[in-house]
Amino acid sequence: MTDAITAKLVRRFGPGAAEWVAALPALVADCARRWRLEVGEPFDSGASSVAIRATVGGRAAVLKLSPDGPFLAAQAEMLRLFEPSGRMPVLLAEAPGALLLEAVRPGTEVADLRRQPAPEEYAALLLDLHAVEPPDGVPDDVRLRTEQFLRHGIGRLGEPALAASGLRREDFERALDGLDDLFAPPWPSALLHGDLHLGNVLDGGPRGLVAIDPKVCVGDRCWDAVDYVLGGAGRSDGIEYRLHALSTAARIDVDRLYTWCRLVAAATAVSVLLRGGSGRAVDELLALAR
Repeated sequence: MTDAITAKLVRRFGPGAAEWVAALPALVADCARRWRLEVGEPFDSGASSVAIRATVGGRAAVLKLSPDGPFLAAQAEMLRLFEPSGRMPVLLAEAPGALLLEAVRPGTEVADLRRQPAPEEYAALLLDLHAVEPPDGVPDDVRLRTEQFLRHGIGRLGEPALAASGLRREDFERALDGLDDLFAPPWPSALLHGDLHLGNVLDGGPRGLVAIDPKVCVGDRCWDAVDYVLGGAGRSDGIEYRLHALSTAARIDVDRLYTWCRLVAAATAVSVLLRGGSGRAVDELLALAR
């Protein structure tokens, strides 16, 4: 496990991260003393942090550590911002380079659920998140994030996993050209999670869906809805059903959401292919993109 953590964090932070991982047992022990934790096994390591199962006062928790202290401090502020929504884990404690979070139960990622959430369930998550009032100073950079997502897809086209996919550079260039119309004012704005892919949405049991790892920004509500709609590719419910049902339940303009889905469909196909997803899903995404 230590080797896997080291490899991921070195890719993100450079060779110096290996020294941080070597000191990780001492960091965990310090947090356990400070917060009176019983520490368990780590979750699969993320790209920027390490999450470890823990118990505090008989309550399940998650200890999150990172060599990037400012990153965790910013994430703590985002969690506090969305706390009124009831749709993110509660921040239990904070120290430099460490967060202690409420554990979400059962906590299965939506991406791994056999029974996918109904559009009405996902809409309830979006409505609760987007009801939080945006404070001053939150970045308004959805267009930049979209351009980066599309250009990242272009940069991966030469990889072997994509060689026989049928993806073309013009699929992405056409999407980039369409951004001017999409971002022509006026356009709707709200406080967004900012990175609401289906690996960042957990089954919270009776409390409903719970979002984790926010990258908060202000922008079009469709940005948080696109991944769920495109997640219908290759599934029995499908993109079109999710598009119409979610837009109705979440009170999102269906034509605007469709435009968003079409523009990012090719880049989403790249992600599906790199995860070893189904050819049927990729075919549906490419048909939408074109």
